[in-house]
Amino acid sequence: MAGFWQRRPLIHHPRFILITGCSGGGKSTLLEELRRRGHSVVEEPGRRIVRDQLATGGTALPWRDEAAFLRLAIEMAISDRESLETSTDDWVFFDRGLIDAASAFEEVSGLDTLKSINALHPYHRIVFLAPPWSEIYARDAERQHGFAKTVGEYERLARQLPDLGYAVTILPKTSVAERADFVLRRLLPDLV
Repeated sequence: MAGFWQRRPLIHHPRFILITGCSGGGKSTLLEELRRRGHSVVEEPGRRIVRDQLATGGTALPWRDEAAFLRLAIEMAISDRESLETSTDDWVFFDRGLIDAASAFEEVSGLDTLKSINALHPYHRIVFLAPPWSEIYARDAERQHGFAKTVGEYERLARQLPDLGYAVTILPKTSVAERADFVLRRLLPDLV
């Protein structure tokens, strides 16, 4: 049903940082490094949903019922934001999140969802985008799609994010420590 995300109130937190982009591009590894450095991190909704659906015999999987999977991802991403709204004044780094789910849902369903979801639940103005990185890409039980699909999702997000008003910053293909330093340096001016 259209508008299922609109029943919740406006949630805007200037410390919510989105790290998105290509599947298998090193996002989760980067977020784990940021966690290790003491920052709050929210795991990708898609991976949590896939693990739950596989464990319970559910069918809301991207390779079985992508629309149902993406609805759950939108709901989970909104819930993640709600749970953190008043709990921190520090940066919170999101592995994928609402923009990713809304973008994919719009593509799958044909419904105009992305702009309205983003208007209700925006992230920090700087968004970090992980580019396709074939040397580190790997399939696993939770990521069954091929590299070509990851490139497609990256290209779609690279087009859409600037249209939503975000300043897109491409993550360098470098070590995880250097990537974390890069992210924190880019955000440093916003600390003052």
